[in-house]
Order: sequence, then C-alpha cells, then structure tokens
Amino acid sequence: MRLITVFLALLLAAVASPARAQPALLDEHTDLVRLTPHLGYAVDPDGRADAAAMFARAGRGEFQPLPDGSSTFGFTDGAYWFHAELFNSHADLKRWLLVLHYPLLDNVDLYLRYPNGRVEHMASGDSLPFSARSIRYRHPNFWLDLPQRSRVEVMVRVSSRSSLQVPLVLYTPTAFAEMERDSQFGIGLFYGILVALFFYNLVLWMSLRDASHFWYMFHVAGFGLVMLCLNGLSFEYLWPNSPWLANHSIPLSMAISQIAMHQFCRVFLELRDRLPWANRISLAIIAFYALMGLGSLVLEYRTVVLPMTLAVFPGAMFILALAVISLRRGYAPAKIFLMAWGSLLLGTALYASVSFGLLQKNFFTEYGIQIGSALEMILLSFALAYRYARLRSENETLVREHNEQLERHVARRTSELSTALEQLAEANQRLRESNRRDALTGLFNRRHFRDVFEHQMHHAAEHRQALGVLLIDLDHFKRVNDTYGHLAGDECLRWLGRCLGDTLSVHGAVTARFGGEEFVAVIPDMHGDRLLHLAEQLRVRICSEPVRYAGNNIGISASIGAFVLHPGTGIGVDEALHRADDALYAAKDRGRNCVHAAEDITT
Repeated sequence: MRLITVFLALLLAAVASPARAQPALLDEHTDLVRLTPHLGYAVDPDGRADAAAMFARAGRGEFQPLPDGSSTFGFTDGAYWFHAELFNSHADLKRWLLVLHYPLLDNVDLYLRYPNGRVEHMASGDSLPFSARSIRYRHPNFWLDLPQRSRVEVMVRVSSRSSLQVPLVLYTPTAFAEMERDSQFGIGLFYGILVALFFYNLVLWMSLRDASHFWYMFHVAGFGLVMLCLNGLSFEYLWPNSPWLANHSIPLSMAISQIAMHQFCRVFLELRDRLPWANRISLAIIAFYALMGLGSLVLEYRTVVLPMTLAVFPGAMFILALAVISLRRGYAPAKIFLMAWGSLLLGTALYASVSFGLLQKNFFTEYGIQIGSALEMILLSFALAYRYARLRSENETLVREHNEQLERHVARRTSELSTALEQLAEANQRLRESNRRDALTGLFNRRHFRDVFEHQMHHAAEHRQALGVLLIDLDHFKRVNDTYGHLAGDECLRWLGRCLGDTLSVHGAVTARFGGEEFVAVIPDMHGDRLLHLAEQLRVRICSEPVRYAGNNIGISASIGAFVLHPGTGIGVDEALHRADDALYAAKDRGRNCVHAAEDITT
C-alpha cells in the first residue's frame, strides 16, 4: 500500500509540473541523496527577489535544469536560487541533514515550504558567525524536519563573491557521521604530513642553518594556512565569531602562500647566481602578491582574488620552466624539484578548474590540491636532502681536484664542520632537554622524574635522611576547562607549575608534572610535621590567588597527599608514589582543598 501511495504521489507531481525535476525520494534504503539531479535553478541578477516570488516561479515551471548537470558556476554576480522537492517515505526517520559541500560561500538561505503552506527559513554562510550553523561543521548545513509521506519544497538562495559551487547532499545522521569520520581521517593525514615535514625541517634548519630549509618551512606553513582557509577549518577553529576574517583570510592566505612558494624556489634553484633574469621576475611576482595581500584588507574580495587566482597558473608554469632550464643546465636537484612541482601543479589546476566552472566537482578535483601538495611537500623534502648531499659531494670533489691547496681547504672545511657539529650538538642538547621537560609547564615530565626520584632515594639512604613525597591534584579541573576553555585550563596548569617552583624550590624539591592536572614533588631531608606544614603552606598559596586569563579571575584549589619515605624501610619508587596517591584520594574524599597524610607519616 505504501509503494502505491508513493508512486501516485510521484505521478501526480510529474503530471502537475512536467518541467520540474523529479522529487528526491527518501526511504529506508536511502542513507544519502545528492540533490544535483533533482535541482532546478534560476538567476536573480540584482539579488532582490524574495522566497515567495521564487516559489511562484518554480510553480510555473520557470526554473531550469542545471547546465550539464553541474552545480558549479564559477565567479558570478547576483543571487542564484535552487529548487527541489523531497518526498520522505522513511517509516522512522523524519530529521535529515542538508550539507552544502563548499565552505567559501558568503550567504546561503534555505526555505522549506510544507504542504500546508508554512515556510521555514534558515541561514548560513561566511557572512554569519560560525555558531549560526545547525551543527559545528566546516560546510554550511541545515537540519530538515520532513514529515512522512509528504512532499516538501526546498528553496536555496546562494550569493557569494567567491566561486559559486552548490553541491547539495542530504544525509541521515548516521550516514553523515560515517562520511565525516572518513573525511576527518583524510584531513588529519594531510595536515599530519605538513606538520611532520615542518618540524623535521625545523630541526634541520636549526642544525644546519641552511636558508633553503627555512624557506621550505615557510612554504609548508603558508600552504597549510591557505588550505585551512579553503577547507573552512580556519573559520571553524581559528576565528568562528569573525565573518570579516573568514572572508579576508582567503586572499591574505593565498598571498602568503604564493610569496612563500616563489621565495623558496628562488633559494632552492639558486636563481640569483644561476639565472639572474629569472630572479628579477621572481622578485616581481613576490612584490605583486605582497601588494595583493595588503590590498585584500581594504579592497573588494573579488578584486584581489580573481587576479591572484588567475596569476597562479602562469606563476606555476614559470617555476616549472625554471626547473626544466635548471635541469638542462646540469643542476641535478632540479630533477626531483620538477617532479614535486608537477604534482602540485596538477592538483592546483584541478582545483582551480572547478572554481572557474571548467570541470565538475568530484573526489579528484575537490581533493586534488591536497593530494598534489602532499606529494610535492614530500618530494621537496627529498630534494632538499639530495641537494645537501650533492653539495657535500661537490665539496669533497673540490678538495680532491685542488691538491695544491689541500691544507688551506682542509682547515677551512674542518672549521665549518666543527661549527656544524657544535650546532648539531646544541640542537641535540635542546632536544634532550625538551624530552625531560613537560612542554606546557616547564617542569620535569613523569619519565624523567622517576629517574631523579630513584637517585634521590639512593642519596637519602646513604645519608640516613627521610624523603617527603607530595602528590598535588587540581580540584574540579574539568569544570575550569568546560567553563573557561582549554586554553584557560592550560594557563592554570602553568600557574600551578610556577607556584610549585616558588614554594618548594627553596627546600631543594624536585617537582614534575605527573599527568593531566596532577603534579608531584620530592623534598629531601623532610620529616612528617615539616612536610605537613609545607604542604599546607602550598595549599594556601594555591587557593589564595586567582589565575588571571583573558580578563577572567579563575579561582582554583588543590588536594594534596603527603607521605614520608624513611630510610631502611625497603619501599621503592612505585610503593612510595602509591602511598602518596592513596593519601591524595583520601584528601579528595574529605571534600578536596585539603592536605592528607599517609598513616605512617610520623613513624
């Protein structure tokens, strides 16, 4: 009976409006529906038409099918209206999520007209704060309540200064969660590659002080920034309450990315020495993007985005030509550079072609720039390593070919090598120190603390001294994070680290961040009454002064467990920490913000 009802409804819709696209049928076998085949569209050149007028036009069959079945229109003026009909025959599901899979649209208005004539309106896009969206997601989205076995009309109005792309997809909540899981994995993998390459070359630059590694890091950071903006992640995570930044960050990040890219190419290909004329052109291109970046702060969006987008192709082809010329002139590192640049150029060409409406949106055109850029970054890292190896080989050959100047060259190279080794040793020392320290508080980390604790125990046993152990835990730390945000929580942890240092360092204490909001301190030559007094002094210091962050005074308190490790008891590190931990939990059971001692602290 249900199938007959659905069939009759669709038949009546087709007879009543033969010019319209077929309604989208939602049933138990449907997880997602791409609305492109079901859409009709109309252009509002001056952008002044209202929803009632457009519903009337759709009812008269004045909406046209999408050109070539594509929802990509390139850079356009005015407003575009899209109309579709939905028929929900799903027995259990009434709520669906409509997602517009393009994050750079300024204004997106959704109108739902129900069979009883009621019209519901929702709005999204970069011109509104991020919180206006139905769910926290980088693409504009709307919750749709679709009554069962009823036909609902959907009207979407889109206007934007960026490229107009309107890939509308309707999801069940489960289907959206699965899609987003896969999408987040791919995005995380891409940015993970960029972050890994950035820090890997940061270490190399700090060790070698080679300018090419520095500009490579600049290139990675600039490209990562522009991808954050193009993917809508910067609006979601960096400035969700600033539509102005959401729009102006696109041309600004494009300018930064292109400046970084051309500067890296100048240094890597050694244009100043090898191709002076090309070096002057590269500097002119960098100046152009610098002016466009500054102009993006005051000029209209499309005025700067269109020239920069159009300049990407000739700029990329120019760099490609330089790589070919350098390779033909015997510069071997240009071979890998050429492969890397070809990958990026292909991915960028696919993405830009969609922006201008030359190609349809699919997996390869949507994510081609991420795939191509990831390959480019990896290959460029190999190219830098090859370039460094080649330079080292050339130096060795130069020494062999100039035997008459061997002593002078060896002395010079030895000096340079010594400097490099000293820099590498300094970098390794900094890395070792960073491995011992907690990055947030600067205190020792848990792993290094155990080594220090064991050393303190041996020293105390030799000198027949007691060791005081304190475990400190911030009370209700989750409430601080939930109320003021994780950055405020981080400031509270840093403040507590400074408080521990100020209070306990005069007693020769070793302090460490034990994990999360828990800290530990070991104090030499400390007996029960002194330890309790010192712990109480620390507790009062913690709760007496609020943490100041972003204009807020955040009051915090701590629970402290105390234990005295006497010499000759045979208690090890784990047992001592366990007893202090038991005392800490007893302090929490007593109501928090207090000091509790282990039972045998005074024995």
